[in-house]
Amino acid sequence: MAIIAPVEDGKLNYEYTDNSKNNGINPTGSTLGYDQFLQLLCAEMQYQDPLEPTSNTDYVAQMATFSQLEATLSMSETEQSSMASSLVGKQVILKVTSETTGQTSWVDGRVDYVMYENGEIYLSVNDGLYPLSSLDTVADSEYYEGITLASTLENMIQQLPLEENLTVEWEKAIVQIRELYDSMTSYQQQFVSEETLKTLEDYEEKMEILLKQQEQEGSAEDGTTEDGSAQEPQTV
Repeated sequence: MAIIAPVEDGKLNYEYTDNSKNNGINPTGSTLGYDQFLQLLCAEMQYQDPLEPTSNTDYVAQMATFSQLEATLSMSETEQSSMASSLVGKQVILKVTSETTGQTSWVDGRVDYVMYENGEIYLSVNDGLYPLSSLDTVADSEYYEGITLASTLENMIQQLPLEENLTVEWEKAIVQIRELYDSMTSYQQQFVSEETLKTLEDYEEKMEILLKQQEQEGSAEDGTTEDGSAQEPQTV
């Protein structure tokens, strides 16, 4: 393995940028590997104070500490990889921060696959790749479906005109909203707020009044009563 930076007088030369001698590795921000650690340890032994030399026990302790740290980091990477793989097929919510504007947005969807690139783990959600670090919530499929249906129902109600501007032409839309709510399980209906359900009921009552008025107007025009019987001609 190539040396990250040369040792000069017992110190690392961080100004070293000769890529031809380190296989193109940039020393800035590079990860210290086990070989580099041994080279630093040898340099420390070479340039130690002869009047106060470091004991062999100290060197062994340093090696043991580094080995333990390296094993811990390796275990952490393995756990992250395992967790990322277990997310495939699950519904997640990601907290994404734009690199250009710095604004935070939320992305929700199903994890299609996991990709490993340059030591980083990425989740594929809605045809986009997001780092594992952006993961905010892992949702149960039924929970996610309930949230989605409740949001859809609420959006459908928001598309309706104001109640005072409602006309019979919106009857089909209101019926569709009711059918959606009735098709939801009792668990999914829990995600629909009382306010949203009350709004739907108000629209249904208003539509019932409009339909009744339309029926009465139609009966008056063709000369029939509400029960369909012909009206008696009035005598003057």
